[in-house]
Amino acid sequence: MPRTIEFDTPVQLLTERLKLRQWRPRDLPVFAAMNADPEVMKFFPAPLSRQESDAMANQIGSLITANGWGLWAIERLEDERFIGFVGLHEPMYVFPFSPCVEIGWRLSRDTWGQGMATEGANEALKFAFEGLGLDQVVSFTPTVNARSRAVMERLGMVNSQADFDHPALEDDDSLLRHALYHINRDHWQQR
Repeated sequence: MPRTIEFDTPVQLLTERLKLRQWRPRDLPVFAAMNADPEVMKFFPAPLSRQESDAMANQIGSLITANGWGLWAIERLEDERFIGFVGLHEPMYVFPFSPCVEIGWRLSRDTWGQGMATEGANEALKFAFEGLGLDQVVSFTPTVNARSRAVMERLGMVNSQADFDHPALEDDDSLLRHALYHINRDHWQQR
């Protein structure tokens, strides 16, 4: 688990093309459109309503305010456009591998295939290991989500071969079975 570290203001991270930052009110309509897109939400239980999307963004922003880090809003540097989120999160569900810190992302469909999830997630991993002093970070997704699994592998994460059923889903849900990936600090430093 993360060491207790006091951050005066939320951490902001920069990559060559991206800024990982705290959420802003102007992000909410764009985020709602993403969360209503059936392709973006294909591997989630259902698209989100505007109210559900806003509540999610507000919760994520509150966690960043409280912790100084989290699932940062991603802004493309070239045009300051909000394109989704990437970052770190302590899951609220109890998993077989809890407690843990996971890395996750969700980007607008028009940015897929441009390496932005990998770029942002690499910077978030750097912060996890160097800024928070974590020993390990996990990521998980439905076993059928090949795109996210490919990002995990590009990050140097390893399939733990410990698939599990997500506790928030019903037994007959086609997304129930999840693949668990992980990366530890030593492996991250050696890549």
